[in-house]
Amino acid sequence: MRKLTLSLLAAVALLCACTSQKATFPVYAWQGINENTDFDKLQQDFRYWKSQGLVGVCIENSNPELVAKASALAHAEGLEYHAWIPCMLRGDKPHDWYAVNRLGQPADEYPAYVPYYKALDPRNPNVHKLLVDQMTEIAQIPDVDYVQLDYIRYPDVILSRGLWDKYGLVMDEEYAPADYCYCDDCVAAFKELTGIDIKAVEDPSKVKEWAQFRCDQVTALVNEICAAVHAQGKKVSADVFPGPKSHAYWMVRQEWNKWDVDMIFPMNYNDFYLQPAEWVGEVTAEEVQSVPDKPVISGLFICREWKRKVELEDPEQSGLIPDEIPVAVNGARAAGAAGICLFTPGSMTPEHWAALAKALK
Repeated sequence: MRKLTLSLLAAVALLCACTSQKATFPVYAWQGINENTDFDKLQQDFRYWKSQGLVGVCIENSNPELVAKASALAHAEGLEYHAWIPCMLRGDKPHDWYAVNRLGQPADEYPAYVPYYKALDPRNPNVHKLLVDQMTEIAQIPDVDYVQLDYIRYPDVILSRGLWDKYGLVMDEEYAPADYCYCDDCVAAFKELTGIDIKAVEDPSKVKEWAQFRCDQVTALVNEICAAVHAQGKKVSADVFPGPKSHAYWMVRQEWNKWDVDMIFPMNYNDFYLQPAEWVGEVTAEEVQSVPDKPVISGLFICREWKRKVELEDPEQSGLIPDEIPVAVNGARAAGAAGICLFTPGSMTPEHWAALAKALK
């Protein structure tokens, strides 16, 4: 009888432990730092975010000293650390490292949309070496758990629908000034591979092999970085566009279901696509099915000025209001996401945190 009682108690304890684990839905957050960051305040933020359910932070900065400092503070508070590194947008590299658009314009001199869109060519061997060396150095920092790749793509050949008005564009076809890369090397490599001279084609957007070729260039770069980071005993996460087939593949040439990364962070910013909060669950379902063997962390865009949301015309100033948090969180969870990521915790008002706490229960 005593053995039976002990067995029952053990079974109950195991059941409770499993139930507790299933009830936990991991939360991450994206946040930037710089040389002017108050690191005492940052540690306080880490501690507070941890109390609100966060299990990890994705901190944007590529300075190894600052990464080492921030990652040590995150670990001190029990948080997983993703060193968030923008990859392809650089303003200080040699001219021939930059991608060239369909008009023959290099991105360092004619950036699409905004001045900082100076996009490197993901096929360029110098770019490969630059990024592999940088990510290896970041991976060697003791308290870095993941190197997180951001802007690991081409510029948006078509912007998300919510941004068309902002830039005065109607993008019902691929936008030539943002259609990359037509440098001599890429054009020659594609012709050797397929026999197609893409510059002689009237509408390159109709050539499926050309779209695939560019997706393959990004994939090859990502996988080379992953091999280097994994060799340091660290993992790789990546910030990506939704999909990939529904958006990422044709918008920014990301076929991220083929990447050797360890965790995927799709930026499921519903307002950018003029979609309701329910869309988060719908697109997350596609993402989870695309990489069934990897954790998908659904990225949520938070509206800080949520009481004025109806007045905010720019999606980059919009986002989820508190009442939409449970809809997005529960939709992502039901679709099989391994967690959510907040952009940004600094935009979370007390009402947002309360809504998140309710959703996590």
